[in-house]
Amino acid sequence: MIKESVFKSFETPANLESTLADKIATQLQDAIDSRGKASLIVSGGSTPLKLFQLLSKKPIEWAEVYITLADERWVESDEKDSNERLVREHLLQNRAASAKFRGLKNMFATPEAGAAMSGESLANFPRPFDVVVLGMGTDGHTCSWFPCSSELNNALSTKEVCVAVNPTTAPHARITLSKDAILNSRQIYLHLVGESKLTVYRQALENDDVTEMPIRAVLAQRKTPVDVFYSA
Repeated sequence: MIKESVFKSFETPANLESTLADKIATQLQDAIDSRGKASLIVSGGSTPLKLFQLLSKKPIEWAEVYITLADERWVESDEKDSNERLVREHLLQNRAASAKFRGLKNMFATPEAGAAMSGESLANFPRPFDVVVLGMGTDGHTCSWFPCSSELNNALSTKEVCVAVNPTTAPHARITLSKDAILNSRQIYLHLVGESKLTVYRQALENDDVTEMPIRAVLAQRKTPVDVFYSA
């Protein structure tokens, strides 16, 4: 059984988002104060949108913050399924408009062809990443580490920064940061909303089979602190 990560439960999503936005902003500013710049890795989907909006208004030195995505669908950045579009519309606004954002999608036709360039585009990011915010699917995937994917083992074992993934249970080919890249960070937050996600999280703690539930690759490790922020 996996030892449970730091688990914090909030009465409402709004309480969670407010607390998490404050913590992330403080950690980013602390990184800037200590090392001159900071890095933030975020996830897409609908769950973090209000968090993005709150974070965008925090009075920190955003011009020194480097932001990218944990994963991305291989679609154009203005399409509705693009995580980059969500980040531009909800996070890179207000005070955070001056942040240095690098998307993962590039001009190549496939993520296999573009993966090396995606990784190279992050070469100037401060490492370890200061803050990583992850989500989790009901199948136990995080980033684009899907249990159905033939590329899962590579994503969890390679030293490359970015990996192409072609899930069979979700639309679009994907580009994802590898486990090695994600764990090369100072702090990971797992942001969960809804009782179904709590059930999946508890299942993930029952054993350490990462091929069944890839989120276990984050929860079972002891290299990087993981705080779980949950609200029903």
